[in-house]
Amino acid sequence: MCGICCSVSFSVEHFHKALKEDLLYNLKRRGPDSSKQLLKFNANYHCLFSGHVLHLRGILTAQPVEDERGNVFLWNGEVFSGIKVEAEENDTQIMFNYLSSCKSESDILSLFADVQGPWSFIYYQASSHYLWFGRDFFGRRSLLWHFSNLGRSFCLSSVGSQTSGMANQWQEVPASGIFRIDLKFSSISNSVILKLYPWKYISGENVIKECVNSLTQISANLPTFVSVVENEAKLYVKEPVVPLNMTLPQCPFEIHCSNISSVPPTRETLEVFLTDGHMKKVVQQFIDVLSVAVRRRVLCLPRDDSLAPSEVLKTCERKANVAILFSGGIDSMVIATLADRHIPLDEPVDLLNVAFKTEEKTLSTNCNKKRKQKHHCEIPSEKSSRNTAAAADSADKQSTVPDRITGRAGLKELQAANPSRIWNFVEINVSLDELQKLRRTRICHLVQPLDTVLDDSIGCAVWFASRGMGWLMTQDEMQSYQSNAKVVLTGIGADEQLAGYSRHRLSFQTQGMEGLNKEIKMDMGRISSRNLGRDDRVIGDHGKEARFPFLDENVVSFLNSLPIWEKANLTLPRGIGEKLILRLAAMELGLTASALLPKRAMQFGSRIAKMENNNEKASDKCGRLQVISLENLSIEKEIET
Repeated sequence: MCGICCSVSFSVEHFHKALKEDLLYNLKRRGPDSSKQLLKFNANYHCLFSGHVLHLRGILTAQPVEDERGNVFLWNGEVFSGIKVEAEENDTQIMFNYLSSCKSESDILSLFADVQGPWSFIYYQASSHYLWFGRDFFGRRSLLWHFSNLGRSFCLSSVGSQTSGMANQWQEVPASGIFRIDLKFSSISNSVILKLYPWKYISGENVIKECVNSLTQISANLPTFVSVVENEAKLYVKEPVVPLNMTLPQCPFEIHCSNISSVPPTRETLEVFLTDGHMKKVVQQFIDVLSVAVRRRVLCLPRDDSLAPSEVLKTCERKANVAILFSGGIDSMVIATLADRHIPLDEPVDLLNVAFKTEEKTLSTNCNKKRKQKHHCEIPSEKSSRNTAAAADSADKQSTVPDRITGRAGLKELQAANPSRIWNFVEINVSLDELQKLRRTRICHLVQPLDTVLDDSIGCAVWFASRGMGWLMTQDEMQSYQSNAKVVLTGIGADEQLAGYSRHRLSFQTQGMEGLNKEIKMDMGRISSRNLGRDDRVIGDHGKEARFPFLDENVVSFLNSLPIWEKANLTLPRGIGEKLILRLAAMELGLTASALLPKRAMQFGSRIAKMENNNEKASDKCGRLQVISLENLSIEKEIET
């Protein structure tokens, strides 16, 4: 995972040889292992490329990378499949090698169509003066654009700036395809034309599916001097997943499932489904494809295997390389169970469980006011065992929110399934004071340009959870703990595909199977703009990489191929009907109580939604997300010190 940025100027007076301090700082937080900048001068334009690398595989490759012809590449992605990358190789260099050998536009589009995994990229093609950029089909990696009002400069970046007056001008690059700008033409014409190569699907009958986002929609919020047009050759990028199966049952669904519709929500209900040979086979296929997706996301990481025998750490001294956003719900439990299959047995796994509380200040963090580096906090120092135990008891009473309760229950299930594994259940307790302070100084600009109450709640919850700063509860004492795992697994994508939200049930009740299919199709079509860019920015701010097993291309294709009734049965009550296939998979994996837990949104399970204004609607604009000026930030820092 990386922080990538390209700033382009078409006039000398608007050219800056360095990025603004706050933008550079935000990028460096995403990529703490290497930072590098590169200037490209031309008679008509100037480009400043800035790359900041979080090293996760192969040889550390500093970005931006440049070849002998002057082509420049910035890559924020992971190649999990589709293009061969050996375990010891770095995918940035592999991708750049392929790009440098491309002879045509079609070659470039085919390359990115083949990549399975999350990505955003910026590629400067020197000979043609083209700047290519884009995000993967689901938008799992953030990329923003900002066009100056004067039309003489623009910027592409993984994350935006905190500068007052600029925050609301950053917008997400739509995950609608790959874009191309002719820099030479733009400098002469005083306008920026974005050529779009849209994602499209070609079926067996060679029927082209229309692009989800129309050109008009993309252009709607751009300045007048910026236009979006489809490329002249009508080339496209082939979609990496099959389309959603919209098939409806031949008979009414209530009749189709009449033999089980009256059964109460118990394990026996799920066992009825598993007596059907076809359903049992489908569930096993789902487990297999999801297991492969998890394996790809937990392997190929720097581990202690390369140490000499005399240097090998004891199991109790080993650090977790993988963390999981963990509520104890069905999504995170299945991910943890599958991760347990593939992560070396002597390696701990961090389970990150966040809770928000309104009484007393949280113990999980105390800002070190003397620390030189800006905006960082440290875990609290160890106190006497008596004081620590008393504090732990107090914090525990404040933090028994629903996700903490189910998280602890889930921990016991995992420990029972594999007692040999060290499961680090990290209790992350956040006070109102800490929430308000860090939202103001760090989180608000990461959530932007999204700006609703829901974005605030989820963005803050994910930021604190992925930071991994909290407490480990042992039999003897409570210990402060900082998760340093660079990879964070999250269950996003399960609800969208498997009818996990309450609105899915409403659509089914009012419009039947057809309405439910349309709701799921809409959810997957907008997941890039509603969730994934925001979550990537929030998690990446800690120098960690978000990985989404449920959004693996093969997992989505498999689920898309199934008719809806094999994935969900909303004639059954909550805790059974939604995400049915996932619950059946949990049963087959040996999970118990967690297989029956109803869906609970993170903002309610962590109780962040109860912290401030309870009268707000999720879709309301959130005033708490207003980005403050750098001047105010400086004043606040002076007051703190």
